[in-house]
Amino acid sequence: MVTKPIQRRENGGPPPLDESWWEAVLTEDEAQYMPVQKRSPIPSAGNSRPAGQRKTQESNQVDWEYAQSLYLQDRVCSLQVTGFNRGGLLVAGERLHGFVPVSHLVDLAGEKPEAEQRDALAAYLNRTLQLKVIECDEQRGRVVFSERAAQAASGSRNQILERLYPGQCVRGTVTNITDFGVFVDLGGVEGLIHVSEISWGRVRHPSDVLQYGQEVQVYVISIDSERSRVALSLKRLHANPWETAEERYKVGQVVDAVITSMVNFGAFARLEEGLDGLIHISEMGDEVDDARPEELLVEGQHVQARVLHVDAARQRLGLSLKLNG
Repeated sequence: MVTKPIQRRENGGPPPLDESWWEAVLTEDEAQYMPVQKRSPIPSAGNSRPAGQRKTQESNQVDWEYAQSLYLQDRVCSLQVTGFNRGGLLVAGERLHGFVPVSHLVDLAGEKPEAEQRDALAAYLNRTLQLKVIECDEQRGRVVFSERAAQAASGSRNQILERLYPGQCVRGTVTNITDFGVFVDLGGVEGLIHVSEISWGRVRHPSDVLQYGQEVQVYVISIDSERSRVALSLKRLHANPWETAEERYKVGQVVDAVITSMVNFGAFARLEEGLDGLIHISEMGDEVDDARPEELLVEGQHVQARVLHVDAARQRLGLSLKLNG
């Protein structure tokens, strides 16, 4: 569902996101021509071909004109699962073949232990899936499919991409959570909230903030219609608290905070949403030389802390539990 644009700040709003992090989205498909297991027997060492040669020969079997038409028209096709690897499924049909990343399988949302995921992928062998082409790159010999995208009617992706524009505030549903971010279904096309765009504060893992199936409001950063990539943000729905941190927090000030996470060298404490400070273990007390942070504090604990320094430009804030230091 598309709603009204978010109001921009006087300086023109946040800068566009460097889209280099999109490389993380389909990294698992780089090994698509070296499956862990295939339906047909794996050739013996004497008959095996170099990976590069195998990739070229298999790529020639793709009807690229047909693949491109499926992609441009956002049409659903049926393909059989012929193999799998750690990143997803190999699928093939009479005129094309390619790869379905795990993140685009309907029943494999979220991250699972490696053994469990392998068993789940193996169960797909020989099944026929309804898929949509989400990437068609003849130059690289690559066709990437999505089962999740095929849940929406043919042509819905194009309609949504035509309506989207940077700066919009839209609603969607969380469809998958990974280490690098969260996928959100906008009604026929998925956008990605990169982990760096979830909060102005520190995020250990996206699953700490969002849940599978959750309905969320997000900010549209950018749209690449040609590659069907939509970059989304949660944090840009709110003002950046670091912009005024140095005005509101002064050295020596005592503040209320909540412990949010423990690390080897100390603990992070949240002063407000999006604003976390570090309490180094040396600032947890006068006699903590042999103690570990988790022996002194616990997550969720409310504490009073003294501000040691505020560096808004680097988004760093130092705190101390020594209130009279």
